[in-house]
Amino acid sequence: MEKVVSLCKRRGFVFPGSEIYGGLANSWDYGPLGVELKNNIKNLWWKRFVQSRDDMVGLDASLLMNPKVWEASGHLKEFSDPLVECKQCHTRFRVNEAWSDEVWWELAKKLEKAKVSDKEKLVQETLKECPNCGAKNKFAAPQRFNLMFKTLIGSAEGKASEAYFRPETAQGIFVNFKNVLDTSRKKIPFGIAQIGKAFRNEITPGNFIFRTREFEQMEIEYFIYEKDWKRSFDMWLLEMKDWIKEIGIDLKKIHEYEHPERDLSHYSKRTVDFEYDFPFGRKELYGLAYRTDFDLKNHEKASGQNLKYRDPETNEEFWPHVIEPSLGVDRTVLAILLDAYDDSVEGRVVLRLKPKLAPYKAAVFPLLANKPELTKAAREIYDELRKDFSVTWDDRGNIGKRYFSQDEIGTPFCITVDFDSLEKKDVTVRDRDTAKQERIEIKKLKEYLRGKLD
Repeated sequence: MEKVVSLCKRRGFVFPGSEIYGGLANSWDYGPLGVELKNNIKNLWWKRFVQSRDDMVGLDASLLMNPKVWEASGHLKEFSDPLVECKQCHTRFRVNEAWSDEVWWELAKKLEKAKVSDKEKLVQETLKECPNCGAKNKFAAPQRFNLMFKTLIGSAEGKASEAYFRPETAQGIFVNFKNVLDTSRKKIPFGIAQIGKAFRNEITPGNFIFRTREFEQMEIEYFIYEKDWKRSFDMWLLEMKDWIKEIGIDLKKIHEYEHPERDLSHYSKRTVDFEYDFPFGRKELYGLAYRTDFDLKNHEKASGQNLKYRDPETNEEFWPHVIEPSLGVDRTVLAILLDAYDDSVEGRVVLRLKPKLAPYKAAVFPLLANKPELTKAAREIYDELRKDFSVTWDDRGNIGKRYFSQDEIGTPFCITVDFDSLEKKDVTVRDRDTAKQERIEIKKLKEYLRGKLD
């Protein structure tokens, strides 16, 4: 993990947020290479799940929504974490993160029937020791901590109204369901997809970009007939596995976790997590949930608007049920980097990214930087290739150092213009993964790269 974090800072994938002012805890900025990798992931996801499918449309909803949305969705009441604080070191903990599920459920059962005056004692007896300072029986009574970020809308604070930054992208889809249905004329089953930021006031963020307060989701709400939910759920399980394979994450490090009924979110009837073996433990990478008709039903009740679907054959009106594949962009970036990082080759680090995800598809350089004729010829090739591909220019140091530098940032191919290129109109193309080189005609370079990037 430390090696990947170091690489990200050194090579421009991810920087600490607000670094010149001492940073902001668990805030991260994507640098020149990181933003390219992130965009490549999102573009590939959008092409696969939206543009290549006839049963999918897209949406880009606002980050701020009417507060009534979060009341109807249950987030104001249910979207909270169990929180305890150590009286000695004043560290706050999420019970379900700092202790095992068994301990959390043991405590939850005790608290459910306990008097308010007894809750502090029960917490101390059950949790016993502080994970941070080791103090025994020093916990305060538990609290429920709502994870939504609150803000104010309006010019004068006294007159401003409260609002929330969205804690998930899903509700923007549900409140726009009728608008999308009326304009797209889609028939069930169909989905609405969205990529966008969400915000959660996490108590214990950490592990680099794994858990942050600001994050990006790639999410689909797939609307179905209730009778088809099991078949649709299984279909999306397979789709998500295929996606994981396509982006180069090792399936041996992926594990499916079926949520027990007691752990299900307030809206879910079934949830399966795809967990990944991160260096800091097996943690959730993606989630797949069967949300039933909870959201549309509750938004219709709260808004007074008809959010039902009318079956074109039977004329029956009903709330569609929903299968939700939810994929975190930032966690995808982290898992891809961890799987791609390879320092087993003596003397160099290789980031074995899938070529279609690599920030640069190729690097172009002259064999010698001090030879104008080579630089001119290489520049012409670079300018022509970047019309169709994301490529980079590199003429620093010797050729070996350039190769190693491009290996470390995951560039699949290095194109070198040498003296033979001037006469024979071909170049040397070096493969990142095998380090093998071959001569390719300059006029066939684009065709060569397209074939390698498919």
